[in-house]
Amino acid sequence: MSITSKRILVTGGAGFLGSHLCERLLGEGHDVLCVDNFFTGRRSNVAHLMDSPRFEVMRHDVTFPLYVEVDEIYNLACPASPIHYQHDPVQTTKTSVHGAINMLGLAKRLRARILQASTSEVYGDPVVHPQTEDYWGNVNPIGFRSCYDEGKRCAETLFFDYHRQHKLRIKVARIFNTYGPRMHPQDGRVVSNFIMQALAGEPITIYGAGTQTRSFCFVSDLIDGLVRLMNTGDEVTGPINIGNPVEMTIRELAEAVIRLTGSSSELIHAPLPHDDPVQRQPDITQARTRLGWEPSVDLETGLAATIAYFRDLRQTLAADKGTHP
Repeated sequence: MSITSKRILVTGGAGFLGSHLCERLLGEGHDVLCVDNFFTGRRSNVAHLMDSPRFEVMRHDVTFPLYVEVDEIYNLACPASPIHYQHDPVQTTKTSVHGAINMLGLAKRLRARILQASTSEVYGDPVVHPQTEDYWGNVNPIGFRSCYDEGKRCAETLFFDYHRQHKLRIKVARIFNTYGPRMHPQDGRVVSNFIMQALAGEPITIYGAGTQTRSFCFVSDLIDGLVRLMNTGDEVTGPINIGNPVEMTIRELAEAVIRLTGSSSELIHAPLPHDDPVQRQPDITQARTRLGWEPSVDLETGLAATIAYFRDLRQTLAADKGTHP
C-alpha cells in the first residue's frame, strides 16, 4: 500500500454515483469499502471492481450503526429518484437522517473526514435563480417529495452541528442533476426515461409543457468535484454546489436524445408532478474558486456515452430473455 493511500468507506457504493466514485478511488490507489443495502444499488455496477484486492463490498443498511476502521467516509446512501424514494418515504427519511447520525458517529469515533452527498433538492422550487449556496430554499415540508428534500436538509443540519459541537471535519456537496452510464433504467429520472423510451421507439413523455429547465452534469465531472472537495483543507466545509451551470429546457433535452439515438419517437405530454421545480441551475462560483473545478464534458459527448450504455444494456437484457431489443 502506498504511504499516501487511505482506507475509504463509500456508503451507497453500488449505486450510480457510488460505483463511479469507488472506481475513481481505487484508481488513485486507495482501499475502498463499498457499503450498500442494494435497494437501488446493483452488484453489476461494481462487478468489474471485485477482482481488486483493495476493494470490498458489504451489504449493510446505514440506518443501523456500522463498526469499521477507515480514514475517510463518503456518505452517498439514499435513493435519489422520485420513483425510488417515494416507494417507502418513511425509510427514505430514515436513510437520510439516521444514516447521517450513524456515519457522523463513526466519523467522530475515528476522527475521520466525512463528506455528505446532499442535493440541489434542498433548494426546493427555487425563487432565486441560479441557486447560490446561501439561498435557504423554497421547500414544501409536507409534500410527496418532502421525504427526500427535508431528509437531506436535516442531514446537512446534523453535519454542521457535529462540526460545531464535536469539531468534526465535514464536507457537504449539493449535487445537481447528474447523468451517465450505470443509471438505473427504471429510476424515473428524465435522462434515463428519455433514452429508454427513444431506444424502444416509444413516445417520449414530457411532464408539463417541457419549458421547465434543468442543468445536466456528466458523472465523471461530478465525481471529480466530490473528490476535490474531500481533498480540500479542513477550513472548507461547504455546502458547495456541484453541477453543470448550462441550463436547458426539458423539451430541448428530449429533442437532443431523439436526434442522438436516431429515434422516431414522438413527444407526448403528461401532468406535471407535485412540487416539481420550474427551474434548476447551480451557481458554481464556489466550486470554481475553492475547488478549481468546473465541468468539462459537454452534453452531446455525455449523452452519446449514456446512450451507448443503455443500448448495450437493452441488448443484454433482451439476450437474457431470448427476445429482440
